[in-house]
Amino acid sequence: MSNWILGLTGGIGSGKTTVANLFAAEGVTVVDADAIARELVAPGQPALLQIAAHFGPDVLNAAGELDRATLRRLIFSDAQHKQWLNQLLHPLIRQTLLQRCREANSDYVILMAPLLFENGLDQAVQRTLCIDVREQTQIARTCQRDGNSPELVQAIMDSQLSRVERLQRSDDQIDNEGNDFDALRERVRQLHITYLALSSQHPQ
Repeated sequence: MSNWILGLTGGIGSGKTTVANLFAAEGVTVVDADAIARELVAPGQPALLQIAAHFGPDVLNAAGELDRATLRRLIFSDAQHKQWLNQLLHPLIRQTLLQRCREANSDYVILMAPLLFENGLDQAVQRTLCIDVREQTQIARTCQRDGNSPELVQAIMDSQLSRVERLQRSDDQIDNEGNDFDALRERVRQLHITYLALSSQHPQ
């Protein structure tokens, strides 16, 4: 059981998953808010039935799975839709996240959440780490990765904390602007040593 939790966050397209995978290679359990959100809206889950009832059948594809692109367009074009969805999913995600963190067996556990500060999850962790890139890089990477339009990516970014505020509120930062993977891995390794020391001093 891990009682010391590191909150890992960063804007869309910043490389959170890459960094989390490097920590995982050091033996750290990573609990991913996005992965849990996907589990909660899998076919047959109560949350998916509620989403389909609220938004209509167009948010489901032919296989009965959530059409994320359609849902994303709906919630970023209507603030009330977004608020309804958040009120449904965020308490479920939070409950599952914290339960998985409690069940982790590594010396410390990483709670990875894009909306760590926005959703108050930073109150449930002992330290926070922000993965940071320039906004232009966020847009370019996300468009290339997901096939989204720059306008949609900008709308997503505008709905989250600003880059400046996210950096100000985090305890530690990783600049992920470059393409030097060895340097990134070394930065993660150094932070891992720091977090091992901090977690060893934390009451179990």
